[in-house]
Amino acid sequence: MERTEVAYLKERVGCAAVLEKTSFAVDVKESTRRAVKYRCGDDIIIVIHDGAGWFDPLSDAKGDVFSLIRHLDGVEFGEALDRAAELVGFVPAEPVWQRSTREHAPDQSIPARWAARRKPWPGSATWRYLRDERLIFDAVIRAAVRQDRLHEGPQGSMWAAHVDDEGGVTGWEERGPEWRGFSTRGAKVLFRLGALDALRLCVTEAAIDAMSLAAFEGLREGSLYLSTGGGWSPATEAALRKLAGRPEAQLVAATDANHQGETFAVRLRVIAEEVGCDWLRLAPPAEDWNDALRAKVKKDEEERKARRGLPHARRPRQGEAPPG
Repeated sequence: MERTEVAYLKERVGCAAVLEKTSFAVDVKESTRRAVKYRCGDDIIIVIHDGAGWFDPLSDAKGDVFSLIRHLDGVEFGEALDRAAELVGFVPAEPVWQRSTREHAPDQSIPARWAARRKPWPGSATWRYLRDERLIFDAVIRAAVRQDRLHEGPQGSMWAAHVDDEGGVTGWEERGPEWRGFSTRGAKVLFRLGALDALRLCVTEAAIDAMSLAAFEGLREGSLYLSTGGGWSPATEAALRKLAGRPEAQLVAATDANHQGETFAVRLRVIAEEVGCDWLRLAPPAEDWNDALRAKVKKDEEERKARRGLPHARRPRQGEAPPG
């Protein structure tokens, strides 16, 4: 096949079409506009670059649409081209959460865009979202605000900052009632909440989960609650290695209780072994720490209501035998 025909297929056939035709489905909860997660059983593929690229978060596999076909079907390049040609004209379904690309002025840097947004305050839309929908305790929200880790996003969403080793904002996780993403042109490093010199390093996959674990533990002294933002970039790994390299550090794998979470936990264990620090697996009692926190809060509330509903014991009068 001539190079012009290969380029034509690349332009006309996206990775989403290949995945939809092979029984993969979009995981809307775990997807963003720029990184769409597809699942088929335990297999996960992330589609990026507007459908032109992909990677497997559980391995080093990645590439274009042709390498995706070879990865899934185990065929040679020529067969991959033929299978791609069969998909010309096939339009995959768009996720319902997809929204139009936001435009930013060229001179708006990541730090400038971050600084332009207000910090949440009690009663603000972001505060209500975190407290009322995510059930994160006010004390944890206040701690994150004091460290300048949270800013107000649009339409009641939350921006949770990722910072580098010097504390500079490199990007932010975006979470809200109707949206999940990461800052345009931002870079994932680590969301950090707690004592920056802490030796107990609790690594989660989302800032919401980091704050939820902090709520579970009452912002445990000597702990730093971290989020990778669902990714595993070279910058993230380098930052984790630097933190884990502190004398007497403990790396706590508090990732999700699913296949991806277990894979990330193994990666954290490898880092711990290579830098010589302690390692601990701390799996949430639900799929993630926010699910676990919400279940705990609901259970505690039901128990309080049940206690309030109990009749008060009546003291027996003098000479009267007690009940029972």
